[in-house]
Amino acid sequence: MNISEAKNMGLVLSGGGVRGMAHIGLIKAIQEYGLKADFVAGSSVGALVGALYANGNSIEEMLQFFKETPLFQYSFFAINKPGFIDTERYFKIFERYFPQNSFKSLKMPLCVLATDLLKGEEKVFQEGPLIKPLLASAALTPVFSPVEINGTLYADGGIMNNFPKEYLEDKTDFILGSNVSIAAELQKKDLKNSLQLAGRVTGLMIYASSHKKLHECDLFIEPMELEEIGVLDKKGIEKAFAIGYDHGRSMLEKALA
Repeated sequence: MNISEAKNMGLVLSGGGVRGMAHIGLIKAIQEYGLKADFVAGSSVGALVGALYANGNSIEEMLQFFKETPLFQYSFFAINKPGFIDTERYFKIFERYFPQNSFKSLKMPLCVLATDLLKGEEKVFQEGPLIKPLLASAALTPVFSPVEINGTLYADGGIMNNFPKEYLEDKTDFILGSNVSIAAELQKKDLKNSLQLAGRVTGLMIYASSHKKLHECDLFIEPMELEEIGVLDKKGIEKAFAIGYDHGRSMLEKALA
């Protein structure tokens, strides 16, 4: 099916930290072609971008959200909590963008994936309060502390499901995917210590599960150039956005030709 003929389009956005600004670039390309999603599902940064999109925020407002949200701030350091940064300190920043703090207030349905650390399973949030599920979905361990919701501790959705395509399959007739969790080829010098090794193994595991599902989408982008941008490097925001926009334009140009 051609994307222009789709009755209901689903947009799936992966986790991947600052590289997730490529999702915003893709959304800009979608809008320029006069298209819009009807349903959104996302993990981690994909859930945050998806929420801003579902909230009706402009491209400029989406980018501003990530530019003004501090990743490492001394006053946000966690005390008596697992993790270096207290994730719940971000609540007030999120409240400025989502003042009603509710899935119901969004302009389109949104699925937010988080990981239930106690049961060891994925959890999808689609109704009720919005901000805490968003914080939980993006709580990248071990940097950010888990978020407590109804007595359960939740963390980054990417741990269990970094590309939650399956939640849109029965709702849409066309799925557009964006995967920014890239695992490009490394050199031996890039694996010098235990942290680099652990990061590489985790990255490969996440990439393997996302990559397979990505190729089941009707259309997708997976820009390999994003590998050059650090997951928590805020200096890469504009570059990742531009990469996503360029790939989005190119993909849509071919699809609509």
